[in-house]
Amino acid sequence: MNKKFWTISVSTCMAIGTIAGGQIANAAEKSGLSFAFCTNTLNNTFQSSIDSKIKELCEAKGIEYTCLDPDYDLNKQLSQLSDVANSGYDAVFIIPVDSAGITAGLAEITDAGIPIFNVDTAVIDEDIENFVVEFVGTNAYMAGQLVGEQMVKDYPDGGDIAILDFPSNESCVDRVNGFLEGLGESSDKFNIVAQQDGEAALDASLPLAEDIIIANPDIDAFFCINDPSALGAAAAIKAANKTGEIGVYSIDASPDGKQALLDGEFTAVAAQVPLQIAEYAFQEAIDYIDGNTEIDEKKVYLDSHLVTIEEAEKTINDWQ
Repeated sequence: MNKKFWTISVSTCMAIGTIAGGQIANAAEKSGLSFAFCTNTLNNTFQSSIDSKIKELCEAKGIEYTCLDPDYDLNKQLSQLSDVANSGYDAVFIIPVDSAGITAGLAEITDAGIPIFNVDTAVIDEDIENFVVEFVGTNAYMAGQLVGEQMVKDYPDGGDIAILDFPSNESCVDRVNGFLEGLGESSDKFNIVAQQDGEAALDASLPLAEDIIIANPDIDAFFCINDPSALGAAAAIKAANKTGEIGVYSIDASPDGKQALLDGEFTAVAAQVPLQIAEYAFQEAIDYIDGNTEIDEKKVYLDSHLVTIEEAEKTINDWQ
């Protein structure tokens, strides 16, 4: 299946909520509505911000809300999906621990007649087609592409770079592919001295970055697939007394990432939009329950953007 990309700005998402306010009220008035969010972890401010936003939206409309956290344990998530199927929820939002590993859980929820809204990280295309009402996420490929283009601007003559990726996550693979595309015609000027799995985590990425710097003392920059990984690289650079000498390019724009940008530890960061994802998916679930079951697109990708210093200063404590 070819991916179809929607480019939806913050203002557009806000407008959707405003226009459809009456529909939200109608759904809530049905009484007894309950939503569940099956995340992959809450040990990350990205996922916890989605949780907080959906909870806020549910509370405002009188909808019962439950969040289930398997903390990256696939078997635990499958058990939680089974619990959801047996609990009579009116809609469920899901971030998979393993995109290809939760087919049985999705099938069980679908058999129970509960609509599934897959958010942030897509399950496999076959499962989206068979079990998911709609997928909503950030345009991860676009985020990577923006960062790659910025690196070319910052290093017009190219340089030695390293990539800290997370190959088990489809969204993160898209970010790397987008980044490589963003290097464009300058790609042959950049020498990738290392590409390793930073596990999307600071504690895993830091020692990898330290080893890469030792092996490549003249390295110019790191591209990291998220802020925790990039913060690990930044910590390694700081330990080597090379802050400002080695660039760090990231994707997230979490509060910590924005602070790192302001502190000069990050060179550039492209935004993920978890609050917009939560708002959009919530409204789609409400519309679906209200009988608007025609879905124009199975996959909706919300725009990324490079975060400026001014935006980081204004939104330092928040996601977007």
